[in-house]
Amino acid sequence: MQTLRNYDAKALWQADLDHCIHPWTDFSDWPRSGSTIMVRGEGAHVWNAEGEKFIDGIGGLWFANVGFGRQELIDAATRQLATLPQFSYFTDIGNPPATELAVKLAELAPGDLNRVFYSNGGSVANDTAVRLAHFYWSALGKPSKRLVISRRYAYHGSTYLSAALSGKASEKQGFQFPEGLVHHISEANCYRMPDGVDDEPSYCDFLVDEFERKIAALGAENVACFFAEPIMGAGGVLVAPEGYHRRMKEVCEANEILYVSDEVVTAFGRLGHFFASKDRFDVMPDMIVTAKGITSGYLPLAATLVSDRMYEAMARRPDGAMLTHGFTYSGHAVACAVALANIDVMEREDLCGQVRSTGPWFEERLRTLADLPIVGDVRGSHFMLCVESVRDRTTKEPFGEDVGIGTRIARNAQLRGLIVRPIGNLNVLSPALTLSRDEIDRIVSILRDAIEDTMAELDREGLEFAA
Repeated sequence: MQTLRNYDAKALWQADLDHCIHPWTDFSDWPRSGSTIMVRGEGAHVWNAEGEKFIDGIGGLWFANVGFGRQELIDAATRQLATLPQFSYFTDIGNPPATELAVKLAELAPGDLNRVFYSNGGSVANDTAVRLAHFYWSALGKPSKRLVISRRYAYHGSTYLSAALSGKASEKQGFQFPEGLVHHISEANCYRMPDGVDDEPSYCDFLVDEFERKIAALGAENVACFFAEPIMGAGGVLVAPEGYHRRMKEVCEANEILYVSDEVVTAFGRLGHFFASKDRFDVMPDMIVTAKGITSGYLPLAATLVSDRMYEAMARRPDGAMLTHGFTYSGHAVACAVALANIDVMEREDLCGQVRSTGPWFEERLRTLADLPIVGDVRGSHFMLCVESVRDRTTKEPFGEDVGIGTRIARNAQLRGLIVRPIGNLNVLSPALTLSRDEIDRIVSILRDAIEDTMAELDREGLEFAA
């Protein structure tokens, strides 16, 4: 175990407050609360600057798949840093780790997804997927196919283009987006099906029909691609009805639309497979986007995997146009070396198999929280789960934003030594894939206590909920 360095916690807190702009800053609360400064991680635990220890229930941010402090990954980075940290990856220059990782990704990915374009984060990898789709259709002499269809509440990133792909209206306030490029259809939320739809098969029919009508309205000749997360992540950990992804792909094929599977969260074991699209949801995408778990967050890396069919069309453009897209840190040698070490750990320890074994236990134990009066839904799959809180379980009426129910529960969980992620009325769990059943039980126990603490708060403040 590493020795915990002594930090001046107060000075760090103040310096962070004075100089750092954090993603998703709530400016109304920021000057008062500041940041919790994390200084060390080991396995599925993290420590803050005050020396307090927490169970990391969010896996860093969906990414700490093999846990913190893995010496194999640290050694891989050190060896590559000493050899060649990075060099240009443009045009005709490569490096061994990037090449070896591409071979490995092609081996792990389904079907003919044998071509890899590297970037350094999921947002940029999704941007890349759109640009490659445009380049592909242009190569086939169909430049009008440029529109993109995504889903409400989807999260695909926060760059200019990937934020437009995302479908959460709350994250678009105060920003501008490209006009007319991205069009949205309904999210697949089995907890909140529309009026008149009574079961999941009918709901699936409803969603597929909506997709077909959207394509007809836009004109199939104008639509380049459709984006979908196998399980919607930041939009609510939403699991679509059985057969949804396969049927949406069939609609894409019938209309010559590329299907892009955003596996930034779901890949590398979170659902018990290296890639979930085919093995878990029986859909063969034209592109898969991945990041986060590819290095377990040890270094930034992302990849857009492309089918042989797409690659061959792009490489044989009649006009001979170059693919003028890329980044300084594309194919970063150290990041790719760490990714290879990360995959080696996962294979050697059979973490995907472990997730398939312990994931159902996690789901079962978390569902025991359904007896609590404000728990409306417990959903997700394996190591990608969430609890939705509601004011009234019969009507599914949510708490108002002013109550901040998710934030309250997360705060009370953190006071008890567990970090969960609040998103509106939700509390999300995406911990390291290495958790034992005892550790899972501990997480669920703390979360139960935190929800009960929160209900007591609501009572004291006179905020009503249906018991």
